[in-house]
Amino acid sequence: MKDKHNLNRDLSSRQMQMIALGGTIGVGLFMGSASTIKWTGPSVLLDYAFAGLILYIVMRALGEMLYLDPATGSFAKFASEYIHPLAGYLTAWSNVFQYLVVGISEVIAVGQYLNYWWPNLPDWISGAVIVITLCIANLVSVKAYGELEFWFALIKVLTIILMLILGAMVILLGFGNHWQPIGFSNLWVNGGFFTGGFKGFLFALSIVIASYQGIEIVGITAGEAKDPQPTIIKSIKSIVARILIFYIGAIFVIVTIYPWNKLDQVGSPFVETFSRVGITAAASIINFVLVTAALSGCNSGIFSSSRMLYTLGLKREVSAKYTKLSGRGVPVLAVLTISIGIFIGMVLNAILPHLVKGSSNVFVLVYSSSVLPGMIPWFVILISHLKFRKQNQAKLKAHPFKLAWSPFSNYLALFGLLLTLVFMFINPETRASVIVGCIFLAIMSTVFFITRPDQTKKS
Repeated sequence: MKDKHNLNRDLSSRQMQMIALGGTIGVGLFMGSASTIKWTGPSVLLDYAFAGLILYIVMRALGEMLYLDPATGSFAKFASEYIHPLAGYLTAWSNVFQYLVVGISEVIAVGQYLNYWWPNLPDWISGAVIVITLCIANLVSVKAYGELEFWFALIKVLTIILMLILGAMVILLGFGNHWQPIGFSNLWVNGGFFTGGFKGFLFALSIVIASYQGIEIVGITAGEAKDPQPTIIKSIKSIVARILIFYIGAIFVIVTIYPWNKLDQVGSPFVETFSRVGITAAASIINFVLVTAALSGCNSGIFSSSRMLYTLGLKREVSAKYTKLSGRGVPVLAVLTISIGIFIGMVLNAILPHLVKGSSNVFVLVYSSSVLPGMIPWFVILISHLKFRKQNQAKLKAHPFKLAWSPFSNYLALFGLLLTLVFMFINPETRASVIVGCIFLAIMSTVFFITRPDQTKKS
């Protein structure tokens, strides 16, 4: 007989891979944001490579633990078991906060992108339609969510692949440039490869690491995966390689074709690259991709944060009502709560600037404040893994998916994340997001100690 508190295992490896890709490849890449490139120039490629190494270590550590314990809300569960109940509490609430904020920002973004075709369409109407549609998709079943996310992510992936092919033709053959190959000189002219020095390189690293956030969602989907062990191995092995190829490949094409110091004049490098080779509908195509990318982000936000509420319900840190499932194995109240939260955030974003002077700046701070909470899962995965290794030595002898060079690889990744936080605080443009993120973590820690005095000492 099926347990009324157990989620259905209906996600396939195909869906899990695309969910992780969709959660990581976001709007920022397609918008051609030049913030990282302006700080460090073409050496931003090394930022993506170093962040990719951290990403690889985090995901292999997570995969090693998931193989033995494929649970929903996995990294929050591991944090409680291997570090401290407070760590699990902060991890779960950080994930809820992060994806609630991401969901709000993505819905707002979709409204702006739809204005490209329908300039008179009120943002609140498009936002309401989007939230209701995605809420229904998440309520139907986890399989419906996975299938929707698969197609959203596939559109983004195919766009990047086309960008890589066209970019290679422009660079090597001169396609769209009167058959005069552009070559690779833009990588070192215009001030050299490291234009911002070591400081600029580390400033850019914080934004790059933030862009990779979301890949750990595979740890949340593990509890709803078919044949979890082989699915987890296959998903994690392929996800990291694909993300690195897509991100580094796309950025390589951009900084090779366009002088890094003139990117702010280009607009979207994706639109410009497609236009250059004669695709006249480039702007409309990329705008469509941006809409699907934002929908994907909101869809993932509803799924991820609702599963964390479900996990918190199992631990009695929120009402047990959040653990009640529909006949299709969906935590209905959790999905509805997050969807309503995203809708309220979207409405406040629309009306507060008209009621309170300067309130738009508050929302910018709130959005950016999700970066630090978004790093919490990575920290707890790396630290939990160290304790996991000590407690499961016998089981690890026949383990087929171990992290190489542990614990040294764990320490390297932790050092990289700490260094990133230090330079985020030093950088005036990212300092506020660190401060607001710290305030959020301090508030939640206080709530934990007040409401859970029996858990202040780990059993």
